[in-house]
Amino acid sequence: MKVVTPHSDAEEMVRLFPYILEYQRLAEKHGINDIFQDNGGKLLQMLLLTGLKALGTREGNDAKDEHGNEYELKSVNSALTGSFSTHHHLNPVIIAKYRKVEWFFAVYRGIELLAIYHLEQAKLEPLFSKWEQKWHNDGGKDINNPKIPVKFVEQNGTKVWPPGALPVAAQEALPMVLAEAVLKGPEKP
Repeated sequence: MKVVTPHSDAEEMVRLFPYILEYQRLAEKHGINDIFQDNGGKLLQMLLLTGLKALGTREGNDAKDEHGNEYELKSVNSALTGSFSTHHHLNPVIIAKYRKVEWFFAVYRGIELLAIYHLEQAKLEPLFSKWEQKWHNDGGKDINNPKIPVKFVEQNGTKVWPPGALPVAAQEALPMVLAEAVLKGPEKP
């Protein structure tokens, strides 16, 4: 039998775990069964910051407001990619569903939230039309996960969180600019 030796960080994980459990309990109050699956932890953050409520189903839209209006929610880790995923089998039925609701897009770097944008479905229509045309041009073949670029969301959406912050592109560039300034040293006259 193989003997396992815990990693030196195992003790730190045990110390932090009660806080993770508290976050999970908060998530359960909002209909999220597992913060580690399907972006559950990020979904909770989006719901709490926008005031929306989870619909709690894997099918259909993601959330609703106090008036019963439904919304599609998307998140992206900008450290990994520059675009939001949509649907693995996109077709006219899904596009029709997308056209009926407004959208919220959360931009993260890792697990740190940088911004949340709101887009009305009319602002997304150029993408919907392009995808629908592609579906027809390809003989009715479902489109595998077409993307919505972060830049498109920034240019066409309304930033709702944090109020008054720098655009995401500027936030991401700032650490690089600061690092370059430190490495370069003070300017010589």
